[in-house]
Amino acid sequence: MEENEEQSDVQQQPDPSLKKGNSDRDGFRLHMVTWNVATADPPDDVASLLHLNSPKSPDLYVIGLQEVYSGPLRFVSDIVFDDPWSHLFMSTLAPRKYIKVSSIRMQGLLLLFFSKVEHVPFIRDIQATYTRTGIFGYWGNKGGVSIHLSFYGHMLCFLNCHLAAHMKYATERVDEFERIMDTQTFECRKAPRIVDHRLVFWFGDLNFRIQDHGMHFVRTCINNQTYNLLWSKDQLLMMKKKEPMLQEFDEGPLDFQPTYKFDLNCDTYDSRLYRTWFGFNGKKRKPAWTDRILWRLRPKATAPDEQDENTVDAREVKQLEEDEEYPLKIRQDLYTSNMEYRISDHKPVIGIFTLELRKMYETPLVCLQPEGDWSADIDAMVLYSPLQPFPSSTWDWIGLYKVGFASITDYITYTWVKDAEVAFNEEIIQVYVSKEEIPVQGGECVLGYYSSILRCIIGISEPFKVHESKVAIEEGLVPERINGLDKTVASDEFWN
Repeated sequence: MEENEEQSDVQQQPDPSLKKGNSDRDGFRLHMVTWNVATADPPDDVASLLHLNSPKSPDLYVIGLQEVYSGPLRFVSDIVFDDPWSHLFMSTLAPRKYIKVSSIRMQGLLLLFFSKVEHVPFIRDIQATYTRTGIFGYWGNKGGVSIHLSFYGHMLCFLNCHLAAHMKYATERVDEFERIMDTQTFECRKAPRIVDHRLVFWFGDLNFRIQDHGMHFVRTCINNQTYNLLWSKDQLLMMKKKEPMLQEFDEGPLDFQPTYKFDLNCDTYDSRLYRTWFGFNGKKRKPAWTDRILWRLRPKATAPDEQDENTVDAREVKQLEEDEEYPLKIRQDLYTSNMEYRISDHKPVIGIFTLELRKMYETPLVCLQPEGDWSADIDAMVLYSPLQPFPSSTWDWIGLYKVGFASITDYITYTWVKDAEVAFNEEIIQVYVSKEEIPVQGGECVLGYYSSILRCIIGISEPFKVHESKVAIEEGLVPERINGLDKTVASDEFWN
């Protein structure tokens, strides 16, 4: 079903009760990672990468990888199944109440967006796209992948890039970035282009180098931790002085070791001799801050002069009103590298942010719940009630999930809403679920309503118990007292 522009904006209408003066701002913690993994397989443990032992747990995780192995056989299998990196992050974060809300991959570029369960119904209009810039724009080894979404009504965009390599191509890197910014578009009236988003994060292996300084000086500064002596010759900081687009992006101070280039399996900067044509030895690679995380808060719209009122774009007026009624601020709490991972010639970079915003809405679009007891012995019913108008479709579905599910597609079963409706009135709709689709082992489950137009889950039920099938137990098909779900993540603690 094609998206109806007027309908798709219905869910974006702010709740008048949450306007300025009626609601305090909320703070949300965002943990970001960028890492060029150099085609390596994932490590066994990513606890320190995700700060899993920190007393402050993030609300959102955004992970951007570059050079994920994309050989022909692996790439085909990754299309059918989750790639090893995605699987690692999902299996690590799912028991901690995080769901993979969206992801996109373009060859070696991978972008993952995770959210705590409680925020999922308020992350809407999710879209993802990509731009190739390698080999005349036809090859995806370089370029950018992005995820666009609405977070409590605020439009956010996350752009993971891998730009052209080598010292002499700084201008080409800027050109590639500007091309990505100019060409990526979204089916969204509020933010059709990247620059229209309230907040944009630009990160990845941007490949900017430290120029002019010699190897000895650079390494001496690193050993003495006088990183500031290198900043003036960092190509990205240099290009920001003359490129207006770059000037709109902020970045924390580079108070950590350059993250490239390391020998594998150690913390030693590049020590290899490179063979060049005619048997000559090439130079070692100079350390550089190739891996970066920047952000852009959309400039505040200015109030029009009286004489210009007739020529002002209506969207700009609405943007100005929205900025005043629903402010958004960002603070960077940490910007650093993680030196303990040695599987790549790059070290991962971590950025932790606090987003302070006033929610435009805090009521899910639908409320849903199971009707009566559920088991594989009898057909079941789902009850759902629209709490606000939203654009429904024949492609909407309700999924049955284990408590602790890892992603939106990690359902046990699903049913098409329109096809399975059996009774409805203005307030409550009944949807049929066949007993054949219900797991015989039972366990703790939740229901989620997926909107195909908004591309997201717009309502999640409270957890409920699906009982073991008595018929299956009596026939010896299921051992008694088996709970087919992981009791660790199925406990009440998951939802409290």
